[in-house]
Amino acid sequence: MKKLVILFLVFFVSMNSFSQLYITGSTNYVYVKDAVVYVQQDVNLQTGTNFYLRNEGQLVQGTTGTSANKGAGKLSVFQEGTVNNYAYNYWCSPVGNPSSATGNEGFGVTLLGRPTSVTATSPVTITNGHDGTSSPLTVSTYWIYKFLSSVTYSDWIYVGAASTIGAGEGFTMKGTTGSDATVIEGNTVQNNPGSAQRYDFRGKPNDGNIIVNTAQDKYTLTGNPYPSAMDVNAFLLDPGNTAITGIAYYWEQDKTVNSHYVAQYKGGYGSYSPIALGINGVYVPATFNTYNGDGSQNTTGSTSNTNSSILRRFAPVGQGFMINGAATGSSVTIKNSHRAYYKESTVSNSYFTRSSADTTNVVNDLGLELSMLRLNVAINDQFTRQMVLVLLPTATDGVDIGIDALSPDEYSLPNDAYFFLDNNPYVIQGLAFDVNKRIPVGVKATDNATFNFSLLELVNFDAAQNVYIYDALDNSYHDIKNGNYQVVLSTGMYNNRFEITFTNTALGIDQQTVNNMLVLQDNSSDLLKVSNPDALNLSTIALYDISGRQVFAKQKLGTELSFSFPTSALSEGVYLVKVTADDNQVFAKKVIIK
Repeated sequence: MKKLVILFLVFFVSMNSFSQLYITGSTNYVYVKDAVVYVQQDVNLQTGTNFYLRNEGQLVQGTTGTSANKGAGKLSVFQEGTVNNYAYNYWCSPVGNPSSATGNEGFGVTLLGRPTSVTATSPVTITNGHDGTSSPLTVSTYWIYKFLSSVTYSDWIYVGAASTIGAGEGFTMKGTTGSDATVIEGNTVQNNPGSAQRYDFRGKPNDGNIIVNTAQDKYTLTGNPYPSAMDVNAFLLDPGNTAITGIAYYWEQDKTVNSHYVAQYKGGYGSYSPIALGINGVYVPATFNTYNGDGSQNTTGSTSNTNSSILRRFAPVGQGFMINGAATGSSVTIKNSHRAYYKESTVSNSYFTRSSADTTNVVNDLGLELSMLRLNVAINDQFTRQMVLVLLPTATDGVDIGIDALSPDEYSLPNDAYFFLDNNPYVIQGLAFDVNKRIPVGVKATDNATFNFSLLELVNFDAAQNVYIYDALDNSYHDIKNGNYQVVLSTGMYNNRFEITFTNTALGIDQQTVNNMLVLQDNSSDLLKVSNPDALNLSTIALYDISGRQVFAKQKLGTELSFSFPTSALSEGVYLVKVTADDNQVFAKKVIIK
């Protein structure tokens, strides 16, 4: 009788709480539709039993240690892929192998199925070929890999059809070709209307603390390992998870490129900074698209499964993403306290509270908006590097965990732009607003590339406040709030030429001109000489060629009265010397080397 009462409650009530959940009898099941079930301790699904989560039904558990779930029965939850047979989704399974053993077990794609009714499923077919199909559901094991930072020789590990994907380990899987017109009761969308395959994950539900190994400056593919949503902010900002940089990276791929050849792939990683608990955070998409002034892509068709406006705070069931290791540890822990009841279809905010005594999983108000500037740098009109400057009173001018996002591309792209922070490229930077702040913007250029700087979006920012791009080549300021700044750059790294500023020299605030400074090119001795008679504390002496490419930059020079730099290796021509003092005094002069 108790089992029947549980079934009755779960079906009719939107939130249900149990100390334990035990299902026995070969034909018994629990069915959850558009609701959440909270179990304080373990779930025990005996052989032949099933636990169905339907129409965004979710299971949340309260275990504070390792999982005590057991049983050869199966939890079943649907999730839709978003790619065709040529593109990857990054996954993290919510279930593992069902058995009488206690605890989480490994996952393999043989635990997937094709839904044929609200409870029935057809087991997946496996192929070693390159292409999976929708009906019958056939998965290509050729593309199934996991990515672990602890591997010595190769981070990508081939998995295929093996059940060796541990709880909390993400994996890659390409989608399917064709379509599947089956519509499951309660759903309005077909199993696969085209490039959106519905998968039935069936197995023992993952639960409890899940350890994910990390390594400094290396990436690890992980994700949401539970049959519920996960608050990514809670995971990334967990005080115990200091072994990562606090940033999540999501794979995006152009689904219009129908090729299995890596050289023809068009994709990249978007970057998510949680910033703080209880808010939506900041997402910067991958660079392979260009965008119109209103933020929409300027291409036709669906080329990316995300854009700058998507909310990444809540990872849905099955979502995989990359994390980057920091220097403070070798592992992080995904916990039940990171879980939350949040539906993918939610338009307004969703809330879930365990009980009056435990509110760990309360979804906080998402109405708080950050103050930020979203900058677009269109490169050769081929793709756009998007960058976000977050203005946060608690942020420092250095690297802040969970705020500043290291570029996932670093210096791998032939042409790129980034915030130059701590001598590294970043796509998201946080700092406290100060009208006199100057934020370095680095550029990597190849073969006379064209860079077009513009402001895409201002959020909670003073409408009267100016925003400029400063170009050190000619000490010019360019209003990007009301226009663009376009520049053509020859091959080179430009890490000390461009800055975002909020005032210009005409205002007499940002910079003062150094009058008592002497710069001389001594061609007889092949030396560039700089005289500093007032013993100013010099932060930088930089030399640029006539195209604006930085030839060299010497930093933290101090208060010496004179400096000299060899120029014998430089080509003849006109160069610009820029001297910057710590108090923002600037001196610039052209010299001729011959």
